[in-house]
Amino acid sequence: MTSAQDGRRRSRAVLLSSAGGPETLRIGETPVPDPGAHEIRVAVRASALNRADVLQRRGHYPAPPGWPSDIPGLEYSGEVEALGDGVTRWRLGDRVMGLVGGGGHAESVVVHEDEALPIPERLSLSEAAAIPEAFLTAFDALCVTGRLRRGERVLIHAVGSGVGTAAVQVAKRAGAFTIGTSRTQEKLERARELGLDLGVLTRDASFRDALGGPVEVVLDLLGAVVFDDNLAVLAPRGRMVLLGLLSGGRAEVNLEPVMRKRVEIHGSVMRSRARGERIALAERARVDLLPGFADGSLRPVVGRTYDMTEIAEAHRAMERDEVFGKIVLEW
Repeated sequence: MTSAQDGRRRSRAVLLSSAGGPETLRIGETPVPDPGAHEIRVAVRASALNRADVLQRRGHYPAPPGWPSDIPGLEYSGEVEALGDGVTRWRLGDRVMGLVGGGGHAESVVVHEDEALPIPERLSLSEAAAIPEAFLTAFDALCVTGRLRRGERVLIHAVGSGVGTAAVQVAKRAGAFTIGTSRTQEKLERARELGLDLGVLTRDASFRDALGGPVEVVLDLLGAVVFDDNLAVLAPRGRMVLLGLLSGGRAEVNLEPVMRKRVEIHGSVMRSRARGERIALAERARVDLLPGFADGSLRPVVGRTYDMTEIAEAHRAMERDEVFGKIVLEW
């Protein structure tokens, strides 16, 4: 950290100067934020890259109100370095991780004390940075919104992605039969090590006839291209949770199966949720997710690590879709 002429401390951050390619990203300095009542300031040691960061850089996904518009980053891990008035949950030096609506790619972030999660002792700070967005998103989509039950069959698209690798583990831990799709055989093989029961290669053909029967839950990060096939493979009273639009957001679909099979279609995003929703999800994660990381039944999948100063190359790697699991950025 450095001090500016106005006396305020400043710290480094990834700054987005304008919409465009990876070259629009740079490392600069911003004032260190002060925590308010029931807030903590975290000295960020690592963060992770998400598709939302790429979309924001391109000018398609601005930060929600109340979060930095020029500092990307949706998750963090680090140590508590300052306490606001009334904080009781944390002490200085505690290792924490969590979600933010923006600003995660800075050396300092301020969050409400109830949104932060403790980092299990067995995990490094870099490993912890790969948890919040992927695992909370997967858990919320599968177990809360999708109401996944033991013995059900779940289809997970883009199974080699950060959310995909988390979803396989969450679903397997819930007792489901896991099916995943990918365009590369290598990613399917690696996903089997995480608990994937059936891998479906989609590089040359649709997944519709390769599942061995209907599925109760579909976790979709792709959108338009697979939407009609998703409806076709859903079982009666099935649930589809839409998390991404990697293949586009406009589709011509047959709505008849929606009515005939009485299926449910849910859309979900994490970034724009109100503080109360994020706190409620964090509380569920303390009970239902953290024990899995503590005993090793759940584990973050770090596909590649970059220094934060290599942020542009990290974006390029994500755009090339060449990484299995999460891309982690370290200060």
